[in-house]
Amino acid sequence: MKIGQPSDNPIPVSSNATPAPPKSGQSPAATATATAAKNAQSAGVAVTVSTLARSLGADKAGEASVIDVKKVAQVRSAIEQGTFVVNAEAIADKLLANAQEMLKRTTS
Repeated sequence: MKIGQPSDNPIPVSSNATPAPPKSGQSPAATATATAAKNAQSAGVAVTVSTLARSLGADKAGEASVIDVKKVAQVRSAIEQGTFVVNAEAIADKLLANAQEMLKRTTS
């Protein structure tokens, strides 16, 4: 898998779906998305979101994300060249910190 390359093979929602012929000027990806949406609507499956999930989403709703474009370009270049090194210790530390933060939220 390459970074920045969209998947050429859309994944069907169900095996009994029959794709509609694409309209003129409409891309295959747009057709697949429309078919998936139609199938999801006709499935009639009820979905419920827990209070915890809603509160996690609400915490981030007001924050604007800041992206360091230079750093993204550097990481992308390192991955493409095969020189990117994953710091497992830093990832583990962040995972533990996030887990502790979530546990504090649920207990208070």
